[in-house]
Amino acid sequence: MSFNEGSQLDPSQVEDRRGGGGGRFGRGTMIGGGLGGAILVLVLSLLGVNPSILNDLTGGGQDSGQQQPVGTAGGTSECRTGADASARLDCRIVGTVNSVNAFWSGYLPQQGVKYTKPQAVIFSGRTQTACGPASTAVGPFYCPSDTTAYFDPGFFDELVNRFGSSGGPLAQEYVVAHEFGHHVQDLIGTLGYAQKDPQGPQSGSVRVELQADCFAGMWAHHASTTPDPATGKPYLQPITQKDVQDALSAAASVGDDRIQQAATGRVSPESYTHGTSQQRQTWFMRGFSSGDINQCNTLVGSV
Repeated sequence: MSFNEGSQLDPSQVEDRRGGGGGRFGRGTMIGGGLGGAILVLVLSLLGVNPSILNDLTGGGQDSGQQQPVGTAGGTSECRTGADASARLDCRIVGTVNSVNAFWSGYLPQQGVKYTKPQAVIFSGRTQTACGPASTAVGPFYCPSDTTAYFDPGFFDELVNRFGSSGGPLAQEYVVAHEFGHHVQDLIGTLGYAQKDPQGPQSGSVRVELQADCFAGMWAHHASTTPDPATGKPYLQPITQKDVQDALSAAASVGDDRIQQAATGRVSPESYTHGTSQQRQTWFMRGFSSGDINQCNTLVGSV
């Protein structure tokens, strides 16, 4: 999805730590919010990306040529307009954060839930969090202990070059919206289900990840009508079929079965934590087609 050039970005919603030396939290800080240490990687791994698998993978995807310059010179303080979001990946992250916050700020109160904006951090290489140290290999993640979503723009190269995802805008925006979906789960009380049953094709962890995919689809459904508070006009242009295919490509590329097959040559459903490629696509489309949070209940029935 492309940003409307006249939309006004709010870079204050994203902290840019690139080159800043490490972050705010000590190495010994443990993950909180009722999520035990055994679930740390589950919560931190964005889209089924196990750090050891990331290190093992050596290729397989083709660059679509759509990747945008990261644009670190002036940091995200330079991200001011929709045109910036279309030109630079870090500004696209800022713009997506703005849009996702605007959507959930309007939608959740209609469901009787107050939306509090999470923090968002862009980092490079590694950073410290309330859930412990993190690196690019972990992938983007949400830390419930500091209610912060973390993004290393370098991961989006991994998504294309190692996992075979499209490099299109909605593939990248889906990643951001997925992480903010975990924050919504934190607010409505479903995030903790991941702890109850951490592995397996019908496990709590898979259900939580698929719900975050559905929430990302919900945002995509409403994105082109969610107004920029500064201008009253939408942040994003209407979604196209190509945009949808980009998002589905990203969802498929990080399914448990796809990653396991690429890393080990075999698929082990008993160790699933995020869902198959098909499941991830299905639940994204469930949210996208309906735009309704009541259609995203992955916690009952078969997923």
